[in-house]
Amino acid sequence: MAQWCQLQMLDSKYLEQVDQLYNDAFPMDIRQYLSKWIESIDWDCVSVQDSLATVRFHELLAQIDDQHSRFALASNFLQQHNFRKIKRNLQDRFQEEPVHMAMIISRILKDEALILESANSAKENEDNVSAMTVEKQKLDSKVQEIREQAQMADQNIKHLEDLQDEYDFKLNTWKTIENELNDMTPKELERQTMIIGRMCLELKTKRQDVVHQLTELLNVSQALLSDLISEELPEWKQRQQIACIGGPPNACLDQLQNWFTTLAETLQQVRQHLKKLQELEQKFTYESDPITKKKDFLEDRAMDLLHNLLSNALVVERQPCMPAYPHRPLVLKTHIQFTVKLRFLVKLPEFNYQLKVKAVFDKDVAEKKGFRKFNILGTNTKVMNMEESNGSLAAEFRHLQLKDQKISNKSNEVPMIVTKELHVLSFESMLQHDQSGIRIQLEALSLPVVVISNVIQLPSGWASILWYNMLTTEPKDLEFFMNPPSAKWSRLSEVLSWQFSSVTKRGLNQEQLNMLADKLLGSNAQRNPDGMIPWNKFCKQSSNEKAISFWLWIEGILDLIKRHLLLPWNDGYIMGFISKERERALLSDKCPGTFLLRFSESSKEGAITFTWIEHDIHDNPIFHSVEPYTKKDLTAVRLADIIRTYKVMAADDIPDHPLRFLYPNFPKDDVFGKYYTKNAEAPEPMDVESPHGGYMKTELISVSQVHSSHMQGKIMPMPLEVYQLLEQSVSPKDIKDAMNGDFDDQS
Repeated sequence: MAQWCQLQMLDSKYLEQVDQLYNDAFPMDIRQYLSKWIESIDWDCVSVQDSLATVRFHELLAQIDDQHSRFALASNFLQQHNFRKIKRNLQDRFQEEPVHMAMIISRILKDEALILESANSAKENEDNVSAMTVEKQKLDSKVQEIREQAQMADQNIKHLEDLQDEYDFKLNTWKTIENELNDMTPKELERQTMIIGRMCLELKTKRQDVVHQLTELLNVSQALLSDLISEELPEWKQRQQIACIGGPPNACLDQLQNWFTTLAETLQQVRQHLKKLQELEQKFTYESDPITKKKDFLEDRAMDLLHNLLSNALVVERQPCMPAYPHRPLVLKTHIQFTVKLRFLVKLPEFNYQLKVKAVFDKDVAEKKGFRKFNILGTNTKVMNMEESNGSLAAEFRHLQLKDQKISNKSNEVPMIVTKELHVLSFESMLQHDQSGIRIQLEALSLPVVVISNVIQLPSGWASILWYNMLTTEPKDLEFFMNPPSAKWSRLSEVLSWQFSSVTKRGLNQEQLNMLADKLLGSNAQRNPDGMIPWNKFCKQSSNEKAISFWLWIEGILDLIKRHLLLPWNDGYIMGFISKERERALLSDKCPGTFLLRFSESSKEGAITFTWIEHDIHDNPIFHSVEPYTKKDLTAVRLADIIRTYKVMAADDIPDHPLRFLYPNFPKDDVFGKYYTKNAEAPEPMDVESPHGGYMKTELISVSQVHSSHMQGKIMPMPLEVYQLLEQSVSPKDIKDAMNGDFDDQS
């Protein structure tokens, strides 16, 4: 399907983005009516060949004439008028610069493709959510089926109890009458015997039905239990892993609790029903009684299912996290408090205040040479209580700390890097309920944690947490970094985007991710989403202090955004991740003073710069970039104020404000005005006393001192028309020498 047709099928929010592409850039009417022709041309190729661009421009005009004729045949006067006007405007704008038109069309088509890609990606996510919703609905149906079957079993057992009571009454009454009335006729005796026999047969049939119904109820319970502990619970834990590293928030724990609780209630009901059947058996039984034959088997099976359910019901609802770093869970610093929360997924009144949980660090972990050992300090035991908010049985540890054990390493083995050591917290409890005959040892494990001793190790520790939770779901693979696996770019790119969206309102778009892919995998990375990235390339530890790993570079930029660039980043005004080559390609066809913002590729602490375009006297593009601004710079003055007041001082001390439009064509004051410290024109720096006493306010202004040779083509000493006449009689070399002051004195 043609690209334009696909775009028109999108939701309104994407159509608004398409509409913005055509604001004064190119007529949307032409895109609509000539879409097939436009998409048949390789505009990238056209945009670099003047002669071909001229041919395509005249082809476009011919296409417009053809369309105008069709409107004339259809007597569509309004569209005839519109197309005549469009043709005149196109001729005025692009008659002399058809290449510029080709560049615009090429860029628009690429932007359209990006919008389509974004929409399709969102649609895939919605489809996945819809599929998950369908699966949850199926599980809800199973749970509802169990509830209904349990209610029917309860009613049938009450009916059986009533039937047996009636049978006992009839039988005892009959025996009394039989002893007192010996003169009963044989016919009456036969009739009473038939009544008793029919009731007995009905009773046996009902017993058989009830036992069969309880068996079926356990069959359905077993199927649901398998779904819960083999699929739903692991899926929830995997979603929790993803949420821990910045992915979509983990949900459905309340729903999972409802399913666990319903199943536990059902199994407890089955056990109560079996006790009732045992009581009925003691009052009346017979050869091949189904209760006698099946009660022990059913009781053992119900108990096994309940045991299995309860053994898996203790979970870590919120993973270990230092409160000061909520977006960086699973990295713990020694002697700093951290929190962790447990939940028991079975919500039954008989278990209230029955569970006392103890936190243990690195339990049952084999001796690891070179690995550190820690003691856990603080209140490490808690009784699980019902929470008022949702009624769940929970325990939150808020005052735990880790203290390293001072054990000398007598072996010659080199210890593992601190941030690659993985440890685990385990939580133990004993569930004992004498009335139910339940005694179960419970245990839950946290995800592996990294323990640091200094905050400067936090970024590297977080890199380990990212890599582990991105690539494995095994909770006890504590030697993961002995031989860490590589990651596919398609997976890593998603996780990198999460690092931005989890602390800001904006993740990374495809253009930004393409730049990062090139940085990790080379220039052809965009064509290889399954390219593999080894751990050392992502987070290389180097003895060279000047070297910086890919992750620490990203971490510095993240911190820069959080501290100083959050609002413009959220609003999408910072392109950020873009190579110098791509930067020049984007700016090359823009009007002078168009600039964009990108992050420095060499700063360890995170820095941002801007590049703008000018044109020389031959209309060739010249690109200027400033020295990157660091966190220290942006602490003193906002980036928006730097952009507002930025000046270039030439050798003649004439200041110029070179920044005019944020890419692609937004006036800078329209974009950054809301971030300015004040709306008034910034005064020049000065330290003179005001007539009313005190000092006049000063403001820091960014100024670049540029040598005159660097400004060639930017400030012309004469109008362009005069220069072009002069150029016909004077060689370019003489002009260049004259502008540089390099000529002989002929006087």
